[in-house]
Amino acid sequence: MLSTLPLTAGVTLLIVLLMFGTCFAVGKARHTYGIQAPAMSGHPAFERLYRVQMNTLEWAAMTLPALWICAAYVGDGVAAALGGVWLVGRVWYALGYARDPALRARGFGIAALAFGALGLAAGGGVIRHLLGGA
Repeated sequence: MLSTLPLTAGVTLLIVLLMFGTCFAVGKARHTYGIQAPAMSGHPAFERLYRVQMNTLEWAAMTLPALWICAAYVGDGVAAALGGVWLVGRVWYALGYARDPALRARGFGIAALAFGALGLAAGGGVIRHLLGGA
């Protein structure tokens, strides 16, 4: 069945790439600003990148299951489209926050709305299935 969900798989790989990118940015910032592990504070640019990484991981942990449930119970195209919107919002959030925390709101909002839509679609699909729908 999973082989019939290539769009969702592709979006998942892009989300994994985003998570890797945020990890890489934090590691690079540690080196650039001389912040030795396990320190979690220091230069403001490092702290912004670290918050982007943590917030992205927090949201990805909720989004990925909703993405795959949506794909399984609603459809590959719907899940991939909503996951793609979530991804665009998260990238927008990350780039904005890295520059200035005040610039994070629009990207965050887009991603949050996409997550909500994924959750509603996934939940609706599961309920429809439980009630005997196709």
